[in-house]
Amino acid sequence: MQRYFSKEKNGQEFQLSGDDLYHITRVMRMKDHEEIEVVYEEQVFLCEIRLGEDVKVVIKTILPKVEKREQEIVLVIPLLKEQKMDYILQKATELGVTKIIPVVMERSIIRLEPSKENKKMERWTKICKEASEQSKRVKIPIITEVKHFSDLACMEGVKFVCSTREKENNLKKFVEKHQNYGTIIIVVGPEGGLSEKEEKELIKMGFECVSLGERIMRVETVPLFVLSILNFLNME
Repeated sequence: MQRYFSKEKNGQEFQLSGDDLYHITRVMRMKDHEEIEVVYEEQVFLCEIRLGEDVKVVIKTILPKVEKREQEIVLVIPLLKEQKMDYILQKATELGVTKIIPVVMERSIIRLEPSKENKKMERWTKICKEASEQSKRVKIPIITEVKHFSDLACMEGVKFVCSTREKENNLKKFVEKHQNYGTIIIVVGPEGGLSEKEEKELIKMGFECVSLGERIMRVETVPLFVLSILNFLNME
């Protein structure tokens, strides 16, 4: 069953975006009275489509909430080329990340002009919204504005940086030390990795350097690898 997010509720009806209505009528070709799920204020509603001059989304019932352990997973990533950035946003959302922070790093190939940032933010938010719908989430990850490296100093939680220099402190050991975390912050470097200076700065900020093993992975693979392991370890 298709899931959509709504920001507006009028009585027993939800208002969906133009893109969502297009998806319902033109892409999915839904029929009159077909059912969908709508997420509103983190609550899931079972609704039906009413086709006419306007498409109406009418509430049928409220679906029970699934209680889950509250954890915040924050992913700090460099600015990347569009295809790689889109891929990370989509897959990280599917794997449960709650916040994504793009950061300008020394070896970042991409430099985003301030005049284009709002347009990029709209694109990134749309990707995360669609991935949240596809993966049946009730919250869309927050994507912050582009930050500078120094902005990471004020972050609180269990913090680590994926390092190609670290050999002893692997991800398994790190997670075993911090099993009951409320917030975990993961820093992924750009192509070519973080500079030695950046890693030293992160250590001063309270981050631990963590090895992901002997293989050197592409930057777009690293978040998927880490988040998959965290998902596995958090399975009940």
